[in-house]
Amino acid sequence: MKKAVTMILIIFIMSFISLFSVSFATAINITDTNTTSKIIETKNSMANAVDQYITNYGSESYGWTAYTLHVISIYSIPVCFLGIIVGALFQYVIGVRRLDMRHRGSRMMMAFITLLVVAQVLPLIFALVVRGWVH
Repeated sequence: MKKAVTMILIIFIMSFISLFSVSFATAINITDTNTTSKIIETKNSMANAVDQYITNYGSESYGWTAYTLHVISIYSIPVCFLGIIVGALFQYVIGVRRLDMRHRGSRMMMAFITLLVVAQVLPLIFALVVRGWVH
């Protein structure tokens, strides 16, 4: 019963936060030309990167997939390191007194290490398969 109430409360809080973030995002007016030029510059650089991937792989779907895997591999590094740090805190700090927290920390660390390895190796495997066997 506690788990169900907790899950409903979490869903309610997340929807409440997302509602406010959408309303605040629409209320912000971008009037600064410097900010607008930075946004346009970032958009153009992303389009150029995607175009390079499309020309390298010879297909639009392969190019977009390679670009997506590249972005995932970049952003997975800090997320996984934070997860490993939290898992280490559970295992070595909180787990000193409680054995269940020690196991939880070790499982969390193993999951984030596995996720990090998969996210870093997947673009390489994709490139080898597509460039090696298809072309």
